[in-house]
Amino acid sequence: MLQQTPVARVLPVWGQWLERWPDPAALAAEPAGEAVRAWGRLGYPRRALRLHAAAVALVERHDGVVPADLDALRALPGVGAYTAAAVASFAHGRRHAVVDTNVRRVHARLVAGAAQPAPSLSAAETALAAVLLPADDAAAARWGVAVMELGALVCTARAPRCAACPVADRCAWLLAGSPPAAGPARRAQRWEGTDRQVRGRLLALLRAADGPVGAAELSTAWAEDDQRERCLASLLDDGLVEPAPGDAYALPGWAAGPRAPARAASSARADSSR
Repeated sequence: MLQQTPVARVLPVWGQWLERWPDPAALAAEPAGEAVRAWGRLGYPRRALRLHAAAVALVERHDGVVPADLDALRALPGVGAYTAAAVASFAHGRRHAVVDTNVRRVHARLVAGAAQPAPSLSAAETALAAVLLPADDAAAARWGVAVMELGALVCTARAPRCAACPVADRCAWLLAGSPPAAGPARRAQRWEGTDRQVRGRLLALLRAADGPVGAAELSTAWAEDDQRERCLASLLDDGLVEPAPGDAYALPGWAAGPRAPARAASSARADSSR
């Protein structure tokens, strides 16, 4: 959930998920469409499908227990290098470099003397993160959390609180006079009118329904026919939507008809708290 999404947006949805699905087996027992429904407006909803697929894989391969081994974690659907390292380190106390945006910024300023890291993670950054890790497993896990929190709370992107930084006396960027970032300013992503907005509106209609939604009702989500149809086709390709009888569409697992009342009530309770 934290991939490309701020903690403040994730926390309420994460809490609802853990209350409803306290372990992988509970999530795996439900249709994938329920994961998409409970995802709400977090964005990048394919992550919900991957979480569901990962829960199914955990039940099938690991008796419902999240493994500590890095390769086993990487083999789960939707789990890449960062997520695998984070789970192995933070949940199991293993020695792995966990490199997110906050960590990259701390490393860039502290060691490289740059105001901001490069637009994308480089092999050199990954190698530096590994070199900086303490040798002891427990200390390395604490280090990973500490650097991440330092970047999130003190060494922030726009207004770093250098006076409160515990390593200010050895920060290469600060010692160099805090030079501005090199290169063009990074542009914020546009939202209004994008395919992402249209996909979100289509999914919102389907999440609010207790079963398949007709094509005529889906047409109310967006007036521009070509863009709406293109976005609907992309949702079908991604497996976030499936066709249903009678020129209708539904979330994965619910194309055959209405949801079971108990499950619908459970989702209604989750929706009411959003």
